[in-house]
Amino acid sequence: MNEVEKLKRAVSWLRDADGLLITAGAGMGVDSGLPDFRGAEGFWRSYPALRQHQLTFQDMANPRTLVKAPNLSWGFYGHRLQLYRRTVPHHGFQMLRRWAENMPKHATVFTSNVDGQFQKAGFSADVLAECHGSIHMMQCSEVCTDAIWSAAAFEPVVDEVECRLLSELPTCPHCGAVARPNILMFGDFDWIALRTEAQEARLNVWLASVERPVVVEIGAGKTIPTVRNFSERVGARVIRINPKDPGIAPHRGVGFASGALQTLSLLDEALTGF
Repeated sequence: MNEVEKLKRAVSWLRDADGLLITAGAGMGVDSGLPDFRGAEGFWRSYPALRQHQLTFQDMANPRTLVKAPNLSWGFYGHRLQLYRRTVPHHGFQMLRRWAENMPKHATVFTSNVDGQFQKAGFSADVLAECHGSIHMMQCSEVCTDAIWSAAAFEPVVDEVECRLLSELPTCPHCGAVARPNILMFGDFDWIALRTEAQEARLNVWLASVERPVVVEIGAGKTIPTVRNFSERVGARVIRINPKDPGIAPHRGVGFASGALQTLSLLDEALTGF
């Protein structure tokens, strides 16, 4: 199938759909200026201080690092939190919102991203399922309770050269232990999943209500295939957008080997042109 045929098929699905399921990985944020941490070298370009320690993303996104080196761990997460707070979502988010407004069941989102960019772009928190949690929420590192609270009051001051937190460590309001992001980390048995479970329950209700869903999957890689697997499990009309890994079985969907904003803009133009 050539590019024009794939584009026509994708547009026909978008026009026919009664609901839009947006599934997104790290590639969704690249056009907003966010890193996708592809490989150790890509990670170290974003955090050069960690190269000298030979610490990878998998090392930093690990609860053991929080225990062993809390100021280093929160230097990493504090920097990311401030970065996500400053980032302006690219225009592709608004295109997706506009498409969904013309569908009877509108849109819902399933994302492995912890950055809160969909909320920042105007998507209601009620339509989001963040399968790996959110950096904008906290929990106790000791799990003294199952409480989850907002990180809004935490203003980290980070030495970006050393990737270390200079301000006070955030603490649990219940027991005083170091707080951690409410994010599913590698080798993590202490993540409190209640918030995500409630989100996914709402998503399942929405899925049961739609008859002709179309899935627009953006920037979801194969390394951790949670989002890709979910997209294909939901239905047979998947529009996969991924510059590196666009492959998908023809009976499952169509793939576009380009970035988020470029492909969404192409689809947006085609929706009015075909």
